[in-house]
Amino acid sequence: MKILAIADEESAYLWDYFEKSKLEGIDLIISCGDLDPRYLSFLATFTSAPILYVHGNHDEKYQQIPPDGCICIDDKIYVHEGVRILGLGGSMRYRPGEFQYTEWQMKNRVRKLWFQLFRHGGFDIMVTHAPAYQLNDGMDLPHQGFQVFRTLLDKYKPKYFLHGHVHMSYGRRHKRYDMYQETQVVNAFERCIIEYE
Repeated sequence: MKILAIADEESAYLWDYFEKSKLEGIDLIISCGDLDPRYLSFLATFTSAPILYVHGNHDEKYQQIPPDGCICIDDKIYVHEGVRILGLGGSMRYRPGEFQYTEWQMKNRVRKLWFQLFRHGGFDIMVTHAPAYQLNDGMDLPHQGFQVFRTLLDKYKPKYFLHGHVHMSYGRRHKRYDMYQETQVVNAFERCIIEYE
């Protein structure tokens, strides 16, 4: 399965210089947040692949302009062709905002997923906006990751962990690809392709 992961910055390659052939062979598109909803709607018109998304901390506009033809997977396990995908959007709370959470609030969201996690026997891909604590996150509170994400990775050992929020342009410290135990960690900033075996 070929997955296009996107986050944080609209890709000029896909939006400004779009050709339908650029999405050929893509089986699934996953947005890790902070993208213009019109960008997601635009991509949805040119592909039959499902477009899944979680909210970023700057996605309040999704309330007024939801991305057409796309599926929100926040607080859900979505199954695509047998692959279990868990979505948990938002960032660490650093100011009042719709999609910002304290560590306790994020733990509470995870707690409410217990039945879905039990019923599906875990998940294969975790999709978030923020990274996990001390795993490709930032030192400042707005870009700090959640500890509960590491707890989920430790317990369920998914194949992939996709996140956004820490832009690759912030500095060389932020990696596109990393490993955490058995999980491949991918920073989906702008766009990247993952081959899910």
